[in-house]
Amino acid sequence: MSRGQRVKEPNACAVGRSLDYDTARCGSGRVAHADIYSFVDTAGVTHFSNVPVDARYRLLLAAPAEAPTRHPEKWLAKSALYDPMIERAARSAAVRPELVRAVIVVESAFNPRALSKRGAQGLMQLRPSTARRYGVSDAFDPEQNIMAGAHYLRDLMARFGNDLELALAAYNAGEDAVERYGRSIPPFSETRLYVPNVMRVYRKLLAQQRSS
Repeated sequence: MSRGQRVKEPNACAVGRSLDYDTARCGSGRVAHADIYSFVDTAGVTHFSNVPVDARYRLLLAAPAEAPTRHPEKWLAKSALYDPMIERAARSAAVRPELVRAVIVVESAFNPRALSKRGAQGLMQLRPSTARRYGVSDAFDPEQNIMAGAHYLRDLMARFGNDLELALAAYNAGEDAVERYGRSIPPFSETRLYVPNVMRVYRKLLAQQRSS
């Protein structure tokens, strides 16, 4: 993927890991299998589904056929339950809640029990080392997982000069990989799919929020 159109976030910005298999990084970034739709209701709550039964739903992410997971409808139907946690974590970390949601969509499709073969866990697919770094005692606990993931995103943004694409690449491939490749998106096929997927979802969620 070209790094040409780099997305910068202001300092005060409000901004998958695979479920069943390893990923190029070493652990993260494939979306769960199911086209994912979303809309924002009049109360500002974002709803997700793989079955767009409501006319307000709009396609958010078309999932690749090679990334199967079980019962995505089960997890997506419960996505609104995490809205308060996402909002709290976003405020605490000074990132956009839409960014947190976008990462969750791509990492786990809102499956709080998601577990990769390399041990990445929960909604935001925290690696064990990342969970320890942010004081997480139970990475499958949604509140702890989302809070740590949001703060990790904020710290990656700070490390990479508020460059959102590099921050996402580091979230997927690891900070050292981004540094090793000259502070650019590493040439891993998974990472080069992951970054635009999250960016696409993020932009669509922002647009839906603004038009709600």
